[in-house]
Amino acid sequence: MMQQLLANKGINLSPHTVHNYMNKELGLKSVTRKPKQRYSKGSKPFGIFENLLQQEFNANAKNQKWCVDFTYIYFADHKKRYNCTIIDLYDRRVVASVCSNRINSQLAIATLKKAIASVDGETGMILHSDRGSQFTSKEFIEFCKSIGITQSMSKPGCPYDNAPMERYFNTLKAELINIHSYWTEAQLYEEIAAYAYGWYNNQRPHSFNGGLPPAKVS
Repeated sequence: MMQQLLANKGINLSPHTVHNYMNKELGLKSVTRKPKQRYSKGSKPFGIFENLLQQEFNANAKNQKWCVDFTYIYFADHKKRYNCTIIDLYDRRVVASVCSNRINSQLAIATLKKAIASVDGETGMILHSDRGSQFTSKEFIEFCKSIGITQSMSKPGCPYDNAPMERYFNTLKAELINIHSYWTEAQLYEEIAAYAYGWYNNQRPHSFNGGLPPAKVS
């Protein structure tokens, strides 16, 4: 990734040369990713939807197919907060990222509202999620219907059905959360937003885009 990041800035070095500079001369080490924690079962679902993606994680244009999910985030002596993120499968950009001290349908709806606002009110896309209680709740399902969103859901216990979200959260934690300490909620939320909208969308090379950050995909 570092070799591609430099290439995007016009600095062309081989991966071997970059490795030597980073590892041997600068003494930099890679970060490791912690295993994902599993959510507990919620209330009985109001509705379940078929998997419309079937692991076809691509789109012909922006705002055709979105993925959404939650993740746990720890700060300040293991206090727990939550993040809900929506990404676009066309270019893997973060469309919306919202943090909260509660993991519920209200957080899911707030994130979807933010996503819709960021694309000037455009709707009609497929929104793919797992079968978490937040996405199968009456409140969330009725909200999606009211704005013309078509829901799609993974099979139970199959993280590969929402692999782009799994990858994004793994990257977020490996490159930001797990290597820094956050002692206030405001600082944590600000850093996550800066990472998503600044670094991830506009600068970080993405293999899906041939090394381009999402914002540079036409």
